[in-house]
Amino acid sequence: MSALQDNFAAIVQIVSIICLIVLSVSILLLIIRVMKGPTNADRAVALDAIGVNIMAFAALLAIILITPNFNDIVLLIGILLFIGTVAIAIYLEKGDLIDTERD
Repeated sequence: MSALQDNFAAIVQIVSIICLIVLSVSILLLIIRVMKGPTNADRAVALDAIGVNIMAFAALLAIILITPNFNDIVLLIGILLFIGTVAIAIYLEKGDLIDTERD
């Protein structure tokens, strides 16, 4: 049974490293989309996808390092990502974030 567990651990490590490489390439391509995006909406979607990839990157690091300490970081990134997405949506809709005009 120990040999099976060792093989499983090795497979998980290899697959996790491959996933980290794929996420890194994805983040690089999304950075290009943020810079060259034809519209601001494309840039906003690319920034949102970068945040999701960073969350996945942190989760995979937690798996590779075999520690639950990154779980709080993943949740914090998710919360900040949501707030950022809402702020970008408001900016794209209204043109500013803070309403200074009073009725």
